[in-house]
Amino acid sequence: MSIITINDAARAHFKKLLSNQPEGTQIRVFVINPGTPTAECGVSYCPPDSVEESDIEEKNEDFSIYIDEISAPFLDEAVIDFVTDELGSQLTLKAPNSKMKRVDDDAPLIERVNYMIQAQINPQLASHGGYVSLVEITDDKHVILQFGGGCNGCSMVDVTLKEGIEKQLLTEFPELTGVRDLTDHQAGTHSYY
Repeated sequence: MSIITINDAARAHFKKLLSNQPEGTQIRVFVINPGTPTAECGVSYCPPDSVEESDIEEKNEDFSIYIDEISAPFLDEAVIDFVTDELGSQLTLKAPNSKMKRVDDDAPLIERVNYMIQAQINPQLASHGGYVSLVEITDDKHVILQFGGGCNGCSMVDVTLKEGIEKQLLTEFPELTGVRDLTDHQAGTHSYY
């Protein structure tokens, strides 16, 4: 099974790009700062002399994609597409696990909750310049969060917390009893409970 899914439009785009490169050139997909909030995915040419013995090769019909072994777990479920719209064309790489490795279903609750926050909730908040961090899960199964960035001091934070984040977390993890925010939005800092 492939780590990365390449849609037909992206496959055709890569084939066209590679036709203008020296023979034997392939594609490399990688993650810079994998497993961190600053993780960035990239795609580049991969000349034959840059292939490492530890690289993972994914063969396609017309070319190969090389992935270094450190990036591989963070590229699991990645999708590459080539999108054309009224503004032009662009290659897109969506890697939902780039900032954090996927956790197993039997991992501790705090790891599974944190994974969902990093992989699903923070990308939604990032569109408004914000993020949320998991502080702890209390003995009575309340998730304690701290908002940052554009969310700190936002007038809609209560709606975001109750109607967005809490609903998502309680749907995914029925064993939880609620979500609390420890951020002091007036001061731009946090208070404890």
